[in-house]
Amino acid sequence: MNKWLIFILLILSTSFWGGNFNAGKLAVEHMEPFSIAAWRFGIAAICMLILLGIRERFDGSMFKRNFWAYVLLGVVGVFGFNVLFFVGLKHTSAMNGSLIMAANPLVTVLLSALILREKITKRQAIGIAISLVGVVSVITKGSLDVLLSMDFSKGDLIINAGSICWALYAVLGKKYLKQSTALATTAYSMAVGALLMLPFTALEAGSGAFFDQAISVQGAILFMALLGSVLAYLWWNQGIAKIGASKTSIFFNLVPIWTMVISLATGGTILTVQVVGGILVISGVLFSSGFSFGAKKAAPEIDDQVALQKTQG
Repeated sequence: MNKWLIFILLILSTSFWGGNFNAGKLAVEHMEPFSIAAWRFGIAAICMLILLGIRERFDGSMFKRNFWAYVLLGVVGVFGFNVLFFVGLKHTSAMNGSLIMAANPLVTVLLSALILREKITKRQAIGIAISLVGVVSVITKGSLDVLLSMDFSKGDLIINAGSICWALYAVLGKKYLKQSTALATTAYSMAVGALLMLPFTALEAGSGAFFDQAISVQGAILFMALLGSVLAYLWWNQGIAKIGASKTSIFFNLVPIWTMVISLATGGTILTVQVVGGILVISGVLFSSGFSFGAKKAAPEIDDQVALQKTQG
């Protein structure tokens, strides 16, 4: 596979992840969060387990060695993140959600410092500060009064909590996984998360009403499951294998741009403060990685996060 085809596949992967925010926003207007998440990851987990069986087959010793790590990652990174993601989208815009999540690699750096005791470099600290300003500007809509009164959007705060769960997925995976492949980790953690969601769907009004929904809603969930979870993950990891995590990581900054393009194409409006905030968030991530100054390799913490960006958004 040549380099340009890899670039095209990576761009498509980021378009799927960017579209997850738009598709998720559509879905939560018609179904409840647990039901959406259960359908999405039930479908995705089945696909991933089939792929795992075909590509790697079942490795009993690896599964036994990492069983509780898979459970932990499924609880935090699939169940926790996605429930907060869909609940948050009920109360905020797809654009805000994608911009907040765009700073996730730097949230991972912070948690790596706290949990793994990894040192934060001066460049990373500056990048975190720049991205933080961008996220705050998005959440406050550029209003100093909102910041001073601490009257933030409930949806934005919930998406932030989800971002922390997703960062924990990367950090805890690095701490507890022992010689597990990326495909196995994804398949098993997806399966755990999907199973955990099932009991909660019974508590929601209209639970299990997927087949009663309009084709657009069904299509949104299938998009998130098949394209935004399975296919994007596979292509992303092909990129990491072919051109390395450092170069692949740069493409992740296209995610909020795709969300913006899709929002505009579907009749949405983009605020100036969202554009400015997005530029700051992406600039902070790029600066932290060293890319904007021609560094040859991104920070290891960013690399680890990108390698685990498989069910984003």
